[in-house]
Order: sequence, then structure tokens, then C-alpha cells
Amino acid sequence: MTDPAAVGLPQDAMTRLAELQPGRPGSIFTSDLTVNEFLLLRQAGFRPLGLVLGTSVYHVGLQVGRWSKNQEMDVLSQAMYHARELAMTRMEAEADVLGADGIVAVRLAVELKEWGSDIAEFLAVGTAVKAEAGGDWRNNRNQPFTSDLSGQDFWTLLQTGYAPLGMVMGTCVYHVAHRSLGNVLSNIGQNTELPQFTQALYDARELAMERMQREAEALAAEGIVGVQLSQHNHAWGGHTTEFFAVGTAVRPIRPDHVVPAPQLVLGLER
Repeated sequence: MTDPAAVGLPQDAMTRLAELQPGRPGSIFTSDLTVNEFLLLRQAGFRPLGLVLGTSVYHVGLQVGRWSKNQEMDVLSQAMYHARELAMTRMEAEADVLGADGIVAVRLAVELKEWGSDIAEFLAVGTAVKAEAGGDWRNNRNQPFTSDLSGQDFWTLLQTGYAPLGMVMGTCVYHVAHRSLGNVLSNIGQNTELPQFTQALYDARELAMERMQREAEALAAEGIVGVQLSQHNHAWGGHTTEFFAVGTAVRPIRPDHVVPAPQLVLGLER
């Protein structure tokens, strides 16, 4: 079990989690699941324990790059990754305190603060759940599984014989080189690809995707579902941007992991 103090859980969080402990007289669960998601979660054999969260207010350092060069800003990439990892670890620690098997419908958010353009809050929040029939649902690091799938997608994943292992992510902060004056003038009035820009965006996305895949391999996953690839400029200006890839790593939980007939899935959606 993760040591709550070691990952920085405040006393107020421990007090809140104590009130959510299963079996405690008068305890009630909290959740940001919709009614449909809640019902499907129960149908899948899981019950919600409580809303869990992790946060990290992080100062993103400074890095200088060449104006005319495509390059990763590795100091900034590391900052964005580490801040999210701190938030995720604290969310997982809260789930651990509740004795959860996993966390569903996880949301990751980044919010810039008024305290300075280089200060941001990284937030991870989801619903801790417990399998009513027991079983080994934790990943190979003995941590509760995490998933950003919706309640509907989580239900469907289990029906097909798969289970989530954990959210995996990759990030890359990249500086896209400025165009020279000669290049700008030579392209006036023309339809033409800008190879330098194309290559920069291609390289940055590939780095983010590759890092996400490495995290899945470390969890011994069979694949990644629900991948989202987003781009954010944050406060760095138009030529420096972050590419962020995130998805849910999955594993088979029975040998007959066969996709059900389409009419069954469609029937659920209706």
C-alpha cells in the first residue's frame, strides 16, 4: 500500500477518506459518474467507494531554444510529465486508502494560475471502485487500475474479456522553428507545403505517442484503448507547444476475450 504521507496527502484528505471507508456507520459514497454510468458500473460487478483526487501546483522552469531550430524543449517536457505524475500518484494513494481495486472515469486537467504565467495546477480526479466478487484487479505494480474510459466504455471493455491496467501517457514540449524572411517572401501567393513545420509537428507527436506506448509496455499491456492526442500552447507562445497523448492500457482477463455480437452492444446504447 502506498504511504499517504510519502506522496504528500494532506490531513484534510485523510479525514475525508476516513469518512468514506466502506462499512463505517453513516458513510456514503461520492462519485462524478452519471446515473447511467453508475448503473452500468454496478451491473459490471463494481461499486463506487468515493471520489478521489490528486493535485500538484507546479512551477514550470525556463528553457531557451534557438529561434530557427526545430527541437524538443526537454526541460519543459519533463516538468509537464512530472507534474501530472505527482497528481496521478496522489489520486492513486487516496484510492489505496479506501482499499479500492481501481479508479474509473479519470479526468486530467491543467489550469494556469494568476500567481504567474509559469505556475499551473495539475489535477487528476476519478471514482474509486471495488469489485464485489473480489479477484485480482490491480496492475503488475500492485496499484489500483486507472482508466479514463466512460462508464459505458468500461462496461463494454469488461464484456469483451478485457480489463484496464492503468492510464498511460506521453508528453512532448516542442519548439517549432520560425520561418526566415526569405522563406516567407518566397511563398507569398502560393499554395505550398511548409516541410519544416510539417516535420516538427510530426516529430513532436511521434515522441508523445512513443512515450505513451513505453508506459503500456512497462505494465505488460496487450494494447491501449481510448487514445486521445491533444495539443496545448499553455503560456509559451505560438511557436512552442505541448503534444499530450493519453489512453488506457488493457489486458485480457479470460481466454475467450471475444467481441460480442454488434446487436448486443447496440441494444445497450438504445
